[in-house]
Amino acid sequence: MRIAVTTSTFAEFSSEPLKLLEKAGFKFSLNPLGRKPTPAETVKQLEGCVGVVAGTETLDAEVLAALPDLKVISRCGTGMDSVDLEFAKSRGIIVVNTPYGPTRAVAELTLGLILNLLRQVSRMDRELRSGIWKKRMGRLLLGKKIGIVGMGRIGGAAANTLIPLGARIAYTDPDCEHRDFERMSLDKLLSWAEIISLHCSKPEGEKPLLGEAELSRMTPGSLLINAGRGGLVDEDALYKLLKSGHLSGAALDCFAEEPYVGPLSTLENVILTPHIGSYAMEGRVQMEVDAVKNLINAFGL
Repeated sequence: MRIAVTTSTFAEFSSEPLKLLEKAGFKFSLNPLGRKPTPAETVKQLEGCVGVVAGTETLDAEVLAALPDLKVISRCGTGMDSVDLEFAKSRGIIVVNTPYGPTRAVAELTLGLILNLLRQVSRMDRELRSGIWKKRMGRLLLGKKIGIVGMGRIGGAAANTLIPLGARIAYTDPDCEHRDFERMSLDKLLSWAEIISLHCSKPEGEKPLLGEAELSRMTPGSLLINAGRGGLVDEDALYKLLKSGHLSGAALDCFAEEPYVGPLSTLENVILTPHIGSYAMEGRVQMEVDAVKNLINAFGL
């Protein structure tokens, strides 16, 4: 049986996932591109495959309809936004993911991004390298009001990572309830928090969760972290409000279109990372192993 691995850095840090595939009798092809494939490239790589260990590439109805042999999609990661689950179900395609692997990695990245923005570490590093010796005044995390949007595994882990450092946590989530923190509406959370951190799924349709109206409701001088999903934030509106000074900084790990090319990269008060939330070696290896085991189990092997 042939399967494809479309996530771009698969097995870079451990050969265990590949050994599991070989032991189960699968022939496999790895992503040859070193990046997320386009829909056409996905179809080409998956042609004749019965399964895929998937990254964040688009697996919508059009792509899946072009792959009549596909039986299992094993997502190496948590988010399922890129998969048309209803169409997959109608075609009898089993879809599984790895919800536990990236939890700690994303939570720790969130903490790092918040501390970086508060102390302006990246900005001063860039300045020093260009010959500017300027000591910029930072702010403490202690006592900061942090609003978590999405209190699932990752949102909860992020909150629990921030609490020992003296942060105050509230959250919004229509589905999850956390007894240790106050639950608010999104509007109330935006106007309450000094830092908003996104850990939710992308809303259905084209409209971002945080458009210009929502971003404008954020506390003046506050910070925004998106370590959740691309498309959650109207990036043009975010640029406008950062440029005007209404928001004092932002850190984004995911974007509506990736690789990101846009005006946010021109701002000194912005940190941009190339969707590396799960890219902690230990968590990444576990996630890849879990994705392969899920695929093997789905075939009953």
